[in-house]
Amino acid sequence: MFPSFEVFGKTIYMYPLAAAAGALAAGFLAVRLAKSRGIRDTNVIELLLFSAIGAAVGGPVLYALTQLRGVIAVLRFGFSGLSGFFEIMSLVFGGSVFYGGLIGGIIAGAICLRVKGWNAAKYLDVCAPAIPLFHAFGRIGCFLGGCCYGTESRFGFVYTHSLAEAANGVRRLPVPLFESVFLFALCAVLTRLYLRKSLNGRLFPLYLACYAIWRFGVEFFRGDAIRGFAFGLSVSQWISLGILAIVAVWTAVKIKNKEEAQ
Repeated sequence: MFPSFEVFGKTIYMYPLAAAAGALAAGFLAVRLAKSRGIRDTNVIELLLFSAIGAAVGGPVLYALTQLRGVIAVLRFGFSGLSGFFEIMSLVFGGSVFYGGLIGGIIAGAICLRVKGWNAAKYLDVCAPAIPLFHAFGRIGCFLGGCCYGTESRFGFVYTHSLAEAANGVRRLPVPLFESVFLFALCAVLTRLYLRKSLNGRLFPLYLACYAIWRFGVEFFRGDAIRGFAFGLSVSQWISLGILAIVAVWTAVKIKNKEEAQ
């Protein structure tokens, strides 16, 4: 729709701009929530920065993994020297998958919590509303850039300047906007639960489960097959099922431990 604009002769892309706005909003929310529980804001900022590094690595890595078949096919035909190799690598790692960023962020955040010796459940509760807030802004950037276009539809928007050529010239469902609305709503619900001190220590698994259910369903309407499919389901749908299984096992263990303690 509006992937970029010019400022003093330099091209500014909307997705990084929207992501930066989301990062600032998420950081502000996390710090405010932390202060309401007496948690040091510097600790939260440090955790978010570590997680952001993990997310920045994880997103492109998972994207690259979804492109392995194409990469292998290209490499079989060879490439022209070192410049050709770097050109291929720039294409391989030139995209991102949210779940890759989420997994990378969780791993980096877990390492930070472990090293610092902080209470994981307490800090994850703070992060639970902030993550969908950041993601909501990111999806606005996706819509403006046209990178996560929806399926063809009689209702929706016609992309003309999408960075993904396949999206242009066809009326499509504004799936990124639908997801952005969902994520803003999820952020509001999780924030309210946090402030009411409901489900303490369980907000992060709740976030994971809610988003996994949403993502599994919305994948049928995204239309961008570039991020890979396996056995009829997208990579993100398989990850969603895996997350739901993990949350279900975690919940069952918590319930069992609680019953044994009574």
